[in-house]
Amino acid sequence: MLAACLIMLGASSCKKDRDCVCTTTNTSTSGAVTTYPEQTTTLTKIKKGDAKSLCQKSTNVNVDSNNKTSTTVNDCKLK
Repeated sequence: MLAACLIMLGASSCKKDRDCVCTTTNTSTSGAVTTYPEQTTTLTKIKKGDAKSLCQKSTNVNVDSNNKTSTTVNDCKLK
């Protein structure tokens, strides 16, 4: 009985396909905000903890050759 429970517990943390859903928003130096349609990326054969590490919110600041900056935010959630 104990062995069966351990097998069931182990199976629940197995590698599966998991979806990472992201919304991207870009803010330019002038303050113009552009929000892009939601995108889903399927992470294949991955453990939930590993998928959570990959599917996170991130912020990138970009500076062009004219020293103008823009900020891109990828707001991602594991579904």
